[in-house]
Amino acid sequence: MAALAALAALAVLPVAGCATERAERARPAGGTDRALPPAPHRRWGLAAPLAPAPRAPDRPPAPRGAGPGLPPVVDRVPTRDKVVFLTYDDGAEKDPRFVDMVRELRLPVSMFLTDSVVGPGYGHFARLRAVGATVQNHTLDHTALRGLPYAGQRAEICGQQDKLKQRFGIRPTLFRPPYGVYDTTTLRAAADCGISAVVLWRASMRIDDLHHTVGDRLRPGDIVLAYFQGPDQLKGATLTETTARLLRRVQEQGLTVGRLEDYL
Repeated sequence: MAALAALAALAVLPVAGCATERAERARPAGGTDRALPPAPHRRWGLAAPLAPAPRAPDRPPAPRGAGPGLPPVVDRVPTRDKVVFLTYDDGAEKDPRFVDMVRELRLPVSMFLTDSVVGPGYGHFARLRAVGATVQNHTLDHTALRGLPYAGQRAEICGQQDKLKQRFGIRPTLFRPPYGVYDTTTLRAAADCGISAVVLWRASMRIDDLHHTVGDRLRPGDIVLAYFQGPDQLKGATLTETTARLLRRVQEQGLTVGRLEDYL
């Protein structure tokens, strides 16, 4: 009887083995029933991850001032590091996916905010700041400053300093004049408002490409201008799509993205 029972058990073993083999074939690789999510760079349309920026210089090169007691005006940073700097202006578009993009790619961006454009949407930019973006000054009302009297220019710059201090608890050190136009009075008012550098740009982001003010390609240290714009301004494209195109161009030219405040 014992021999018969042993033979019966052996007869069952192949069946059980086949069932186990079928289950193993059906299980995804890695022993989990869920497919792994795509890597962050692929999720945002990049073929490869962004290269990490070099360690911030201990003593960044000091740009030359525009005159005694006046802040320097910069459109690029003198550096051999293979980095460019992404800056976004105004604050009209408040795309929550851009917050995800900045967080997942660890993308260092500087936000030059205008109070009248941001309106009641400062909470969105607080979320961007929480994932690593920095806040800088772009005036209260986006007024072209050149030619205005000192009091008017000071009110636009210092007024936004006060607003940003109230909203974020910081007083920015960088300022971008609307439309990139300024005069000596602008620089004097900026200095009196605590600004250490006035920031222009060497390239600006378009819907499908970059517009260069100097040359025809990005170079180390270039400051790039972009706008918080959405499909209405970008012919149906989103802010994350145009940013991904820009990042692909940066990578194609052997560069990566650095944090502007680490160099200024």
